[in-house]
Order: sequence, then C-alpha cells, then structure tokens
Amino acid sequence: MTFTAAVSGASGYAGGELLRLLANHPDIEIGAITAHSNAGARLGDVQPHLHSLADRVLQETTPDVLTGHDVVFLALPHGASAEVAAQLPADTLVIDAGADHRLEDPAAWTKFYGSAHAGTWPYGLPELPGHRAGLAGARRIAVPGCYPTSVLLALCPGFVAGLLESDDVVVVSASGTSGAGKAVKPHLLGSEVMGGMSPYGVGGGHRHTPEMEQGLSRAAGKRVSLSFTPTLAPMARGILTTATARVTPGTGYARLRQAWEDAYAAEPFVRMLPEGQWPTTKAVLGSNHANLQLAFDDHAGRVIVSCVIDNLTKGTAGGAVQSMNIALGLDETAGLTIQGIAP
Repeated sequence: MTFTAAVSGASGYAGGELLRLLANHPDIEIGAITAHSNAGARLGDVQPHLHSLADRVLQETTPDVLTGHDVVFLALPHGASAEVAAQLPADTLVIDAGADHRLEDPAAWTKFYGSAHAGTWPYGLPELPGHRAGLAGARRIAVPGCYPTSVLLALCPGFVAGLLESDDVVVVSASGTSGAGKAVKPHLLGSEVMGGMSPYGVGGGHRHTPEMEQGLSRAAGKRVSLSFTPTLAPMARGILTTATARVTPGTGYARLRQAWEDAYAAEPFVRMLPEGQWPTTKAVLGSNHANLQLAFDDHAGRVIVSCVIDNLTKGTAGGAVQSMNIALGLDETAGLTIQGIAP
C-alpha cells in the first residue's frame, strides 16, 4: 500500500531533509510541497540537491492544500504548527517537527516560548521505554528536538536502571550551524563560524532544557534537573553531546556498560561502540543512526556518555520518518539508512 505525504516548510533545512528521505521511501508518494515566503518558487531553485523533485513548485502552506494526504509533516517555525494542525482532519497522520506539541507542562512552554500551550502529542523517540507502543496507530506525533534526542539517548538507560543520581546532571553539546535554520543570520556567516567555536543559551536559557528534563524525569520516575550548555561548531550538520551524571553508590563501570548495552541491543538505529572507540559526527552524517560511548570516572563518581547524531536526520527528519513508519505499521527502517558518509 502506498501512502501520500505532504511536507510543509519544504524550503528549509528540515523540510529539505524530509523530502530527501521520503523520495527514497518505498511506501510513500510525495504530494503537496509547501512553503511560506518561497511559495511559487521552483523547488530545485531552493533545494538544488533534490534532483527528482526539482521541477515541483512550492505551494502556500494552508490547511486546504495539506488536507487530503495520508500524512502531513509540519516543518514550520516554533509556534506556527499548532494553528495549521488544528485545521487538519483527525484521521490524518500529522507529524510536527517543531516544538509546539512536545512539552507536557503548559507553564514550561509559556516560560520558554512565550505563547499559549497547544497541548501534548505522543513523543517521537521510539527508543525510549514505552514510546514505541504509544506511536503505533497514532495520528498526531511530536518529533523531539535535536539536542534532546542526543541527550535522552545518552542518559535514559542509566535513569531507567536506577544507576544515576537525579540532581547533578551536566550536558554540553556542540551542534552544526544547520540547527539554527536556513534564515540568514550574520553570526552564522561562514567567515564568522569557520575556525572557531562559541557557546550560546548559557545559564539554563535554551528552549530545549525543559524537554530534556521532561524525558529524563519520565525515565527516572522522579524529578531530574540538569545544566545544559549548547555550543556552535564550525560544521554544517551534526551534534556531539557529552553528558555526565553522578552514579548511585556501589555502581561501577561493568554495571553501567551492561545497562546501556541492554537498552540498545535490539535497536536498529542506536549503537554502543566497542570499548575504546569514541563517537565522531562524521560517522553518522546523513544517517538515522546514533553512536554512543561510555566511560566511568571513578575519582568523580560520574558516568560520561558521548552521543553523536546528524541533527537533520536522526535529530529531526529521520526521527519523523521513523515515527511515521511505526504509526502506519510499516517496517520501522523503511526509507532510512544506518550508513554514514565518509570522508
């Protein structure tokens, strides 16, 4: 059976990545492709890498254009998805790649995003305990943020196993510039970014912080607080997250390693690397894969977990397609690749 899919925000990085994946999906026929300021443009002029779709014309993003498809992907700015989604039929599978439907706490949404909370949808990170079952048959799905994807994959096994303390979690992540979107910003110009790194959103101000705490708290069964510092790296795409937490008394390396290996042993897109091999963003470029490695700092009593993902694939579009596959009852890996690109 073939399903029709519409992609909104198709001129942006997330929308372009969705189209790249869907164009190779055996069970998907791409329908409407929409945008806002680029409506009326030829897709090949704004996404020149999408050769098979180059002559398609971007339509306006309206409920009328999107209605009638089996699946609608909303790759829209934060705060823009909810209004569109509310006007789509209940039996349409709507997958929001923005933040509008990720948070459970309305107060956290208002604090970090400054608008009314639109409600909470099933969370599209199937590797977390219980989430895959919640996606099966769903008709509304919220795709996780790219940073939370890497952080939750890095730390949730330890919290689920009861091996980590909940009050001293520290995360530092480096992301490529595509994470900031496609709009022109002076501080993201090549001459500003190349050859250097810089932090931003320091001091608990990054919008993904409550999403990370929400996921970790669910895994732990109690409140988890963390300090998160994102940094901008001189690369187009990719995330390297280094997450640390204090371990519970009596927990050592072997027990930690076993917990992570058990958690991901059957997962097609998450891999614990062999001992001694550390993740590199290059190894997951263009793939829906996450690579992890773990160390135990006995002196500090802390676990250190490094996780790499491609922020546009596993961190956004790949996670959306993976969730779609589960919701529609398709092979979870359909249209996705485990292999990275080198050099």
